[in-house]
Amino acid sequence: MKRDVAKTTMKPEKVEFFRYMLTQKINELLDEAGKTVSEMTSGVKENYPDPNDRATQESEFSLELRTRDRERKLIRKIEEALKRIEDGSYGFCLETGEPIGVKRLEARPVATLSVEAQERRERREKQFGDRDDYR
Repeated sequence: MKRDVAKTTMKPEKVEFFRYMLTQKINELLDEAGKTVSEMTSGVKENYPDPNDRATQESEFSLELRTRDRERKLIRKIEEALKRIEDGSYGFCLETGEPIGVKRLEARPVATLSVEAQERRERREKQFGDRDDYR
């Protein structure tokens, strides 16, 4: 479903606002990832003799890696949203083709479904335990 940005229901200024917001967020996440790598590699040099200290360090590393994994997935969603901005399909529901409300996009700029389509998907997941958006 390819759309021309000029044909979107969103004003060009609003589209640029979302492009800017998404670009800022991706840069922020990439900076944080770089800091994590730096901190984890410098922390590895410390060899704690106390098993409790080592366990605490391992636990902190594990938590940090899980956080970065979630952020990596968010980065991929942001990149996809930026591609949709470029091809003019940003702001349209992938299921119905209807516009996604600006309020929803402001709350979740990477949204790909309208509120109604998302609610249907969540009901289907709850009813059938089925998720079709694994990536």
